[in-house]
Amino acid sequence: MKVSISAVIITYNEEKNIGRCLESLKTVADDIVVVDSFSTDNTGDICRKYGARFITHAFAGHIEQKNYAVTQSKFPFVLSLDADEMLSEELAGSIIKVKENWKADGYTFNRLNNYCGKWVRHCGWYPDKKLRLWDSRKGKWTGVNPHDRFEMEPGSGINHLKGDLLHFSYNSISQHVDQMNRFSEIAAGEYHKKGRKIPTCITLIRMMVIFIKKYFIKLGFLDGYYGIVISIMSAYSVFLKDIKLKELNKKS
Repeated sequence: MKVSISAVIITYNEEKNIGRCLESLKTVADDIVVVDSFSTDNTGDICRKYGARFITHAFAGHIEQKNYAVTQSKFPFVLSLDADEMLSEELAGSIIKVKENWKADGYTFNRLNNYCGKWVRHCGWYPDKKLRLWDSRKGKWTGVNPHDRFEMEPGSGINHLKGDLLHFSYNSISQHVDQMNRFSEIAAGEYHKKGRKIPTCITLIRMMVIFIKKYFIKLGFLDGYYGIVISIMSAYSVFLKDIKLKELNKKS
């Protein structure tokens, strides 16, 4: 079955990334919709330059915003990207072939992450399989904000495509620290709503387990300096979420 694809992206002040993302979609997408939560930079101008439909919508959470964005697509077959991602040439070619002969309900592909200019192939960061191309009538975005995932209906057929989704995750360690602070705040709030409590001793154990897993089991040491940085940051992220949750629980 031959299909048309809508590419869907959510944004907020992404002028540094969005052009690269949209450029990679030129040969793939039949429709591009960007749902923006009122950017104050040139994100809108860049999107319109590439012919994308630019829609503003108040941000209520990553999951909620992405589900809303899907409703704005022209076609039910949706390719979802983040603004700091782009298709590799091989992946774009794979998606073009799928459009000509759509067989599954959804398609996964590997994501390759760039950290401070270095492609990271260990630390559990690769292959980092993602489900980003699907029949939107057969699933929805779920998860716990800010960590979203698209979940297909039971029994859905999912195939894997060749090629990498290139993710320019962080330009600097400071950017990583800033995002961890924001995301841990959101995650702690979500867990607090669910009444979750985590003892301090469990937090310490989780931190040690995460570091050992990232650096040794997932071969983070092969990524050199940034391998140990990522492994430490991953453990620190657990610490931030847990202590912020503990703080919220004490206040309530």
